[in-house]
Amino acid sequence: MTDKKRIAVVGTGYVGMSLSVLLSQKNMVTALDICEKKVSMINHRLSPVEDDYIKEYLTGKDLQLKATTDAEEALRDADYVIIATPTDLDKNTGSFDTSSVESVIRLVKKYAPDAVAVIKSTVPVGFTEHIRNASGFRKLLFSPEFLRETKALYDNLYPSRIIIGTDEKDEELRAYAVEFAKILKFAAKKSDTDELIMSYSEAEAVKLFSNSYLAMRVAFFNELDTYAELKGLDSKNVIEGVCLDPRIGDFYNNPSFGYGGYCLPKDTAQLLKSCDGIPEDIISSIVKSNSIRKDFVAGRVEEKLKKAGGIVGVYRLNMKTSSDNMRNSSVPDVISRLKARGVPFIIYEPLLGNGETFMEGRVTDDLESFKKMSDLIIANRYDSCLDDVREKVYTRDIYSRD
Repeated sequence: MTDKKRIAVVGTGYVGMSLSVLLSQKNMVTALDICEKKVSMINHRLSPVEDDYIKEYLTGKDLQLKATTDAEEALRDADYVIIATPTDLDKNTGSFDTSSVESVIRLVKKYAPDAVAVIKSTVPVGFTEHIRNASGFRKLLFSPEFLRETKALYDNLYPSRIIIGTDEKDEELRAYAVEFAKILKFAAKKSDTDELIMSYSEAEAVKLFSNSYLAMRVAFFNELDTYAELKGLDSKNVIEGVCLDPRIGDFYNNPSFGYGGYCLPKDTAQLLKSCDGIPEDIISSIVKSNSIRKDFVAGRVEEKLKKAGGIVGVYRLNMKTSSDNMRNSSVPDVISRLKARGVPFIIYEPLLGNGETFMEGRVTDDLESFKKMSDLIIANRYDSCLDDVREKVYTRDIYSRD
């Protein structure tokens, strides 16, 4: 495959940014975002997201990439438009807010009516077919992403699989699906990636069930850790013994305060909602288990504080080490439970300004004063900077604390 495509990528979060960098190795890519700061960073070859591979490629590779806030500039003459805008869970309806995706489709109809639009945003099962009919825009595909925060470009360079949802009765659209899969594979380093072409709804279901399975693993090992802690067992020994079974494997097994991040909480909630009227127990149990885990952690912290006295120090709000994502992290949920119990707390978070507040708790970016003020420190993910106060740290992170 040698012919370059003109590709517009709408949204420059982890998904959009990693795809922009990936595809601009072989194609002419314009990234579109409403945030002028992000656009400026990209045009100056700075990454708006925390991802070492993206940073390396922006500065070290010859990319045909530019960014803009002008929709017409980005979309006109595009062969493909990739939609990677956020679809957060609407807590009032319990469903994804797909308004950003719908808005982009309207812009594509206006400025690039001959382009093929590819939805990368996570959507409810049945959405793509519905919006295709409702909008009258026929050249629409859905292709779920399977990326990790901070490793999004790596996961696009070495994809686990490529899934494309299409109208299987539309031969022209199916041909576009095959071509888009080739575009992704041509830009990747892994050339033998499995690809599957299926219906829209099947591809949408693949995404939700994949993330729900991963959430189930996290919830399982968190419950194992709860059991081990209350029974006085070494959680790490039990987990390693379990995971040496090749059928189980050694991944997604490090205990935490609960699963979180961009995808798992909202995708499990969305899948559960789509199960209305369908006999199920596992999906609802996954969601419930995560809430139970946060209750348990908050209870253990309260018990330990009664012995230590004073103030709980919360070390970082982000979901994982090296991530800049605080959205849907399990840590604020634990804080809210502690707050409801009347537990005083202070937060160390360098991503927020010193002296700010979060959930009515004081925030500091001074690590040393944080350590001194905290009588008990909780850390979803342990860091060696806490080694000197290790005796007052409560974490369930078994792989970073040793």
